[in-house]
Amino acid sequence: MVIGAGPVGLAAAANLHERGLPFLVLEAGNGPGDAVRQWGHVRLFSPWRYNTDSAARGLLESAGWRAPDPDVLPTGADLVDRYLAPLAQLPLIAPHIRYHARVIAVTRLGLDRVRTAGRENTPFLIRLADGTDLTAPAVIDASGTFTTPNVLGASGIPAHGETDPDVTAHIGPAMPDVLGADRNRYAGRHTLVVGAGHSAANTLLALATLAEQEPTTTITWAIRAASPAGTYGGGDDDALPARGALGTILREHVHANRIRLLTSFSVHRLFTGTSGGVEVTGVSPDGTERTVSADRIVSATGFRPDHSITGELRLDLDPILGSARALASLIDPNQHSCGTVPPHGVDELSHPEPGFYAVGMKSYGRAPTFLMATGYEQVRSIAAALAGDWDAARDVHLDLPETGACSSSFVVDEDGRIQGESASAGCCGAPAAEATGRGLATSINGGLLSAPLTLIPVGAPKADQAGGCCSIVDLRIHHPRRMR
Repeated sequence: MVIGAGPVGLAAAANLHERGLPFLVLEAGNGPGDAVRQWGHVRLFSPWRYNTDSAARGLLESAGWRAPDPDVLPTGADLVDRYLAPLAQLPLIAPHIRYHARVIAVTRLGLDRVRTAGRENTPFLIRLADGTDLTAPAVIDASGTFTTPNVLGASGIPAHGETDPDVTAHIGPAMPDVLGADRNRYAGRHTLVVGAGHSAANTLLALATLAEQEPTTTITWAIRAASPAGTYGGGDDDALPARGALGTILREHVHANRIRLLTSFSVHRLFTGTSGGVEVTGVSPDGTERTVSADRIVSATGFRPDHSITGELRLDLDPILGSARALASLIDPNQHSCGTVPPHGVDELSHPEPGFYAVGMKSYGRAPTFLMATGYEQVRSIAAALAGDWDAARDVHLDLPETGACSSSFVVDEDGRIQGESASAGCCGAPAAEATGRGLATSINGGLLSAPLTLIPVGAPKADQAGGCCSIVDLRIHHPRRMR
């Protein structure tokens, strides 16, 4: 049983089919990539070459599908329309997907978490919201985290007043369609963006574009850190120019005062103001309080997994991240960014509950360092293990672009093609003007890139990508095989 028909869930289906294993995909939405559709207006910073699964490509190409240009940056809508939807419609896959099938519980048939005898040989029981009960010998949970965003409150719980209905009316999701469907909610208004990841960066860039078109639009950006260096990214070694450009352009907007930046701002209290907006009070580490008045708030504070549906399973979860315990040290955002996570597979994703695996975004718990290519390798390894091919299951590898961000300015046309690029910081050019970090962690598959990148003029020829820190770094690392 596979829960979720997003990129990783459908990759699991393709790999299970390739191994000759029966499967059923349960999707809560009304079509493949339902969560991706919700940020379909946003462009990924990673090109197509990193966003499709090899087993899925094989099935599609056998049916006459033509792969998109591997160097083009797709939008979320492109990912669904040009890859996930065709994959889900294949005769080998389509009969095995059930839509409008929301899973509310996964347990063992006739056994609660306490019962041990015969557990390994007892099928899983999967209960749906409509009351349907299904059984399966194994469960791959690729349901993601998009429906469970983090709160605004800096302590991991809602800030005072955050759940007040009058306040929530002013709070928007991590990636509103500022330049499209949601334009009227933000044009001519003051928006406070809270968060320091790719979601925040993209929304800030979109708002900056909106402010050029609607001059009465104002923007404030609040982060808990004392410096925005981590959001601006590492300036010396990002192999994806689009990822590096996010921080470069965002920094320029801040320095030009087009975006007001508040550092060391931990959201403590929210309440409606007399002018019809919302007042947000933040507390700094020394106890100083500052209050910001805003018309709209964008909560770009990341996402967290919902493990409530597996409460009767024996899961060994890391107490900090909520990921599988064996995986936690490999994805810890205090040590890793999305491109430095080492290869991992079935061994790191296993739990004391045999046959259950959380994969994709959900496997990372609260670590915002996930890339789609990582999830594809996870399900390839798990499918091999379920088929009994442990050599293949443990021969895990990843081909990821190095993270860090070689700060760049470039133009992306409406088809997602990078038209030119000029290095401007770190090892690719002059020394960076300020300290930079390891690069943004990402809370959405593949990382995101918004249209405002077209605002930066191209003033130099395309940089040499043949080597050095600006080249695509092959992280094809082989995992040592272990005996089971």
